[in-house]
Amino acid sequence: MVDVTEKEMDNPTFKSDTVLSDVHLHCPNERHLMVRLNAVGQPVFRSYFKILWNTEDLPSEKHVREATTEREHHYRSGDELCDQDRNNKKKERGLNSEGIEALLDDDGDLEVVRRPQSASDLEAEDILRDRVYPVILMKGKDDAFEDEEQECTCSDVVKIEHTMATPLEDVGKQVWRAAFLLADYILFKRDTFRCCSVLELGGGTGITSIIMGTVAKRVYCTDVGDDLLTMCEQNVSLNKHLMEPGRGEVKVKELDWLKDEFCTDPEAPYSWSEEEIADLHDHCTVIMAADVFYDDDLTDALFRMLYRITHNLRNSCTVYLALEKRLNFTLRHMDVTCEAYSHFRNTLNDLESLQDRKMKYTVEPIKLDFCQFLVYERIEQL
Repeated sequence: MVDVTEKEMDNPTFKSDTVLSDVHLHCPNERHLMVRLNAVGQPVFRSYFKILWNTEDLPSEKHVREATTEREHHYRSGDELCDQDRNNKKKERGLNSEGIEALLDDDGDLEVVRRPQSASDLEAEDILRDRVYPVILMKGKDDAFEDEEQECTCSDVVKIEHTMATPLEDVGKQVWRAAFLLADYILFKRDTFRCCSVLELGGGTGITSIIMGTVAKRVYCTDVGDDLLTMCEQNVSLNKHLMEPGRGEVKVKELDWLKDEFCTDPEAPYSWSEEEIADLHDHCTVIMAADVFYDDDLTDALFRMLYRITHNLRNSCTVYLALEKRLNFTLRHMDVTCEAYSHFRNTLNDLESLQDRKMKYTVEPIKLDFCQFLVYERIEQL
């Protein structure tokens, strides 16, 4: 994973110590407007995500994926042929001992498929890719939003401010595929979540809480860091038009998994009141988290926090966890592995087998055959 820095806006350079989410790069013909610099000097962009409410356009998962590919796929014809050939090769290969497809050649070495380096390998028009360049809005140029605002004030568009590349500790400021996956499930199961009280752990930009807020009674969207929480609160404000009158309240709160207690300092900007903590404990029936399992220590901390919270809930609760398995080649294993995912699964198993007289946890996977309401690439690793 790499990061784009703004050394020259027309020629992005890459650094290896930061992380880039490719969600927005699947929309090469859309404008990504840079609206400001945040408190730590990172460029903040605003993107628009359309909710495909018309289920007649989405009669089946197959048709959804075809429509998504047709509309948002970032490869051109030459790259599509490469991808098809690559997928065929993957199917021909077996699975490794952990059930992960390994791109290995006949000798067992990792095979890296590279893009052609020159136009002589393929037709030039086949390998060209659309580049995504941010549009910088200078002070006093607010009218640059005019067209977008006119098109994006309806009830089927989510407006999200986010960064495109950050250090690892700031990945919550980006939008990730698992957040879209969980949002899809919420939209697909709207009646299940209607009028619920919900807690999101690691809410990041807030997109999943905002989608949940279109049906739930109250959502506590939590994360840590004033800069991130300010961005999240801004996104909640930008999407007030999606909330039903009298319902759909989204509250942005601090919740640090490394601390045992809720932040109740009245001088802290995103602290909890005693009434809010009591409301959470008395009424919460849904907890959710999307793409927060990338660091083993944080995974451990999240499960400890999850146990503490559920232990104090008055009602039984369902926890929805969405994540992406990220494949990495490690020298330690000399193989392609998903170490963060493996640690997550082990910790989840520990929770399920926990001997507790008061609490009992059961785990059930959800099949990913539900409709896709947001435009993104629903890859097999989700």
